[in-house]
Amino acid sequence: MVRACNRKCCSNICSATWFHFSHFFIMSVREKPRKARSPESRLKEMKCAPPVQRRGFNEEKQKTVKAQDEQKSNHAEKKPSVEKATKEKVTRQSTRESIKEQRIPPESSQTKTCSSRSGSVKKPPEDHLKSQLEIKAATKLTKEFKAPSIDATKPKARANAEFQTCSKISAKKEGEEPEKAKIKREPEKKNKKAAEESNNKACAVKPGQRMKGKADLSGDALLRSILSNLKIKTKNKAEAAKVVNEFIENLIKYLKKDTLHFREVDESLRTGSYYENLKISDPDEFDVMLPMPVERVKIEPFGPDGAFYSVGLKRGNNPLKQFQQDDILSASEMLNDFRKEIKTFVKGFPAWTMTPKKQGCPAVTLTAESGSVTISLDVVLCLKVKSSWPDFTRDGFKIDQWLGTKVKQEYKREPYYLVPKYEGRGNVENNGVQAKDAWRVSFSHIEKDIMRKHGSEKTCCEREGESCCRKDCVKLFKHLLHLLKESNPSFEKFCSYHAKTVFLHACCSRAKDSEWRASDLSRCFDQLLQDFEGHLRGGILANFFIPSQNLLSGIGKNVCKNLSDSIKEQRENGFPIFVKDLAN
Repeated sequence: MVRACNRKCCSNICSATWFHFSHFFIMSVREKPRKARSPESRLKEMKCAPPVQRRGFNEEKQKTVKAQDEQKSNHAEKKPSVEKATKEKVTRQSTRESIKEQRIPPESSQTKTCSSRSGSVKKPPEDHLKSQLEIKAATKLTKEFKAPSIDATKPKARANAEFQTCSKISAKKEGEEPEKAKIKREPEKKNKKAAEESNNKACAVKPGQRMKGKADLSGDALLRSILSNLKIKTKNKAEAAKVVNEFIENLIKYLKKDTLHFREVDESLRTGSYYENLKISDPDEFDVMLPMPVERVKIEPFGPDGAFYSVGLKRGNNPLKQFQQDDILSASEMLNDFRKEIKTFVKGFPAWTMTPKKQGCPAVTLTAESGSVTISLDVVLCLKVKSSWPDFTRDGFKIDQWLGTKVKQEYKREPYYLVPKYEGRGNVENNGVQAKDAWRVSFSHIEKDIMRKHGSEKTCCEREGESCCRKDCVKLFKHLLHLLKESNPSFEKFCSYHAKTVFLHACCSRAKDSEWRASDLSRCFDQLLQDFEGHLRGGILANFFIPSQNLLSGIGKNVCKNLSDSIKEQRENGFPIFVKDLAN
C-alpha cells in the first residue's frame, strides 16, 4: 500500500504530476496523424534527437507547460466539430511542434535516460541535414500514396491508416532496392573477347561478299573487315593439319628405321606462321624442321655479318661424318642425300609431290591437295647445337624491357639451329669454304615462343587479361606486303620475315601492353608501317638476333624507296588496296 502524504507541498506536486501525465496520454491519443515517415528516418531522428532532461524544470517553465496543458484539456472536453478542427489545424500543428521540442517521444525514453546521465550532446549539423533530407524523401513517397480518410477522434483508425501508409512506402522501397542492387552488381567490364568478336562481326564483311559501289569503311572498321576475311576456317585448318601431321610422323619413322645417315633425327620442330598463329587466308603453308643433334662441333663465322657459319664435327661416331670433307661438314652434300631419301619415301604417298630444288633454299618442298586448298610443306633438315649462342648475338635480342631479363636468360640456355642455306653464288669461297657448304643460324623456335608470350603482362590476350592488337598488326602487315608484291613484281624480294623482324623491333621499342590495345588497332598498324618506311628509307633492317646482319643488304636502294613510297601512299589515303581487295 502507498501511504498518503499529508503534507500540502507534496500533495500539490503529486497532483500536478498526475495531471501532467494524464494530459500527455490524452494528447498523444488525440493527436492528428502527421505525414508518415519511414522506419529508418524515425530511428535516425531518435538517435540524433538532443537529450532533454525531464527533471529539474524551473518554475517558469512548469507554469508555461501547465497553462498550455489546461488549454488543451479544455479544448478536448468541448469536442470541436470537424470544421473547427480544420480551421485550427495550423495552430495545433505549431503548438504540437513547440511541445515536442520540450519533450522526448515515449519510444526514446531509454535513450533519453542514458543521455541525461552522460550530459547533453549537441546534434551535429551534418546529421541534422541528413535527417532533414531523409524526411523530405519520406514526404515525397507519402504523397504518392494517399492516406485513407480517417476520423481524428478514433485513435485505432488513425493507427491503422499510419500502418497502411508506412507498409506501402516500405513495399515500394523494397521493390526498388533489388533493381538498384542489380545495377551495382553489374560488372564494369564485359568479357573482352566477346566484345571484340561482336565488334568484328559488326564491322566485317563476310568472306565472298562483294561490296557494291565505293566502300564506306575507314579506320578500324576497314582493318577489322580485312582481318575477318583473312581468318582461316576452322574446318580447313583441322583438315590441313591432319594431313601434314600424318605425313611428318611417317617420315620420321622412315628416317629412323630405313636410313643410314639420318637415323638419329629428333622429333620435329614445328615453326613458321601457321604454328605462330600468324597465318592468313588459307592453311596452305607449313614449315617443319627435322633436327639432327650434334655434339663437340667447331663453328667458324662464314662472312662478316655473323649469320652464316662453317661447321666441323670433332671426335665421335656421328653418322653425319660421311658428309665431312677436310674437317668441314658439307651442307650441300647432306641436303642432296636428304632429298634422295624423301624422294624414296614419297613413293609410298602418292598424294604428295616433290617440287624442283630452288637455289639457296634449305627446304625440301612438297605439295598435296586438302579439300579445296593446295598445301605446301617445307621440310628442313638442320643441326641442333647444344652450346652457348654465337658471339654475334651478344648485342641483339633486346627483350629485357619487353619480356623481362629472366625470360631472356631462359631463352639463352636453349639450343640453336643451323640450316643448310647460303646467299649469292654457291661457288664463292671464304677461308677455303664454299658458300654452298655454309650453314645459316636459326632461332625460329625462339620466335615461335615469343609470339606465344607476346605481352609484357603474363595475362595478355588471355581470358582474365586484356587483349592486344600485336598479332592483328602482323597479319595486316603481311597481307599489305602480299598485295603490293602482286601489283609490283619488283617487290618480289621482300618476304614475310621482313614484316616479322620489323614487328619484333617495334615490340621492344614499345614494350608496354597499353601501347598495343585492341581498341588502338588503326593507330598501332599505322605506327608499325611508319617503322618499316624508316628502315626502307635508311636501307637498314637489322636481324633481331644478330644486329650485324642487314636483311635489306641484297635489295637495291631504289626498290626499297619505291616500296616505302607505296606504303606511305596507302597509309595516307586510307588503304585503297584493302578496299579494292574487299570489293573483289
